[in-house]
Amino acid sequence: MVWADGPRFVDWSDVETVAGMPIFLKDNIETADMPTTAGSLALERNAPGRDAPITARLRAAGAVILGKTNLSEWANIRSSESISGWSAVGGQTRNPYDPERTPCGSSSGSAVAVAIGLAPAAIGTETDGSITCPASVNGIVGFKPTVGLVSRTHIVPISHSQDTAGPMTTTVEDAAIVLGVIAGSDPLDPATAEADARKVDYRAALDAGSLSGARIGVMSFLLPSYSEETRAAFERSVQAMREAGAEIVEITEAPAQFRQIGGWELTVLLTELKHDLNLYLASTDPQQVPTRTLADVIAFNAAEPRETVLFGQDLFERAEATGGLTDPAYVEARAKSLQAAGPDGIDRMMADHRVVALIAPTTSRAWTNDPEDDDNMQGSASRLAAVAGYPHLTVPMGFDRGMPVGLSFIGGKWQDARILSLGYAFEQKTQARRVPGMVSQED
Repeated sequence: MVWADGPRFVDWSDVETVAGMPIFLKDNIETADMPTTAGSLALERNAPGRDAPITARLRAAGAVILGKTNLSEWANIRSSESISGWSAVGGQTRNPYDPERTPCGSSSGSAVAVAIGLAPAAIGTETDGSITCPASVNGIVGFKPTVGLVSRTHIVPISHSQDTAGPMTTTVEDAAIVLGVIAGSDPLDPATAEADARKVDYRAALDAGSLSGARIGVMSFLLPSYSEETRAAFERSVQAMREAGAEIVEITEAPAQFRQIGGWELTVLLTELKHDLNLYLASTDPQQVPTRTLADVIAFNAAEPRETVLFGQDLFERAEATGGLTDPAYVEARAKSLQAAGPDGIDRMMADHRVVALIAPTTSRAWTNDPEDDDNMQGSASRLAAVAGYPHLTVPMGFDRGMPVGLSFIGGKWQDARILSLGYAFEQKTQARRVPGMVSQED
């Protein structure tokens, strides 16, 4: 959106419930009244006339669904050269702090819509970093819940092991409000069987004093991968938590097999992509979606120049070649990655160091949109929580060369309320967010 006299920002700070709240949905979440494309021309007419359960929950609570937001096409899983925020349907999403820099992905449009004040909230989805990275680089709050707290039914999938929807907002309080509406069991999504029993009043659980006396673990083994400016912002944030009464514990050693997790994760994602996407496509209207399988989508892309003008589809092709959910390579990769990220990763770090949460920078400043330059992504805190299926919150913590950066709070399974409360206490202490166009030279 362009304004003749510059952006105008709406103050949504008095919103207390989702009743009447305007909300955007990422364009891989179904609504009965508009198409759901995942950014692909293959799904351009995909309008099966049904609400995803999370859409239905929002409507029932009185939220106003304003529309769909652009995303990295197919949620960034089509190509290893995918450009964050670009899709053949929606074009390139721009970062409002610097349009020449990435909005990150895949929930790019959801993050930008909130960042520029079009709505107080949007729904994103994450498989690994797709909520937290765009939230961080666009200066907003993003929350990836425990996998199984929020239904995935009628959301274009990547992985039933790691996919989840979650809120993207300007404040942690708004994230808690929205999560309280979309969380809950769904009989069509077996992963959510415990959700109703685990769900709490997330807004009521927020405590501005929750950092006082809390032992917080710094994943310092991650820090060398971030930019110098982001590390400096992080150190200031850690000091602010100390001032709020937190006890900071340095965790210098990465979990065992930490470096192997990425390879196992990719095997899992590509195998589940073929299985899960084929099931999703089979549920659509064949008159609207002639591509009935992943193989059909690959053929469609190969014949449609608008799809491959910027990058190809090597990950789709690798996914098509996978052997299915009974393939021993997949079974082993899923078991090993889950064990390494969860019980031997987050759980062990928290238990061994007696901490209630783990923290690190979410990522460094947004890199440029030019794939040929050397200003690339620096650092990421998303993988362990993504693979384990555990909650991950990012909250604005400062700036890296004038670009926003976030602080990640990560906890154990079903510890969503605690993580939100700790992030809320940090947010109230620091008030680090600045809207686009209002970043000072000191930031």
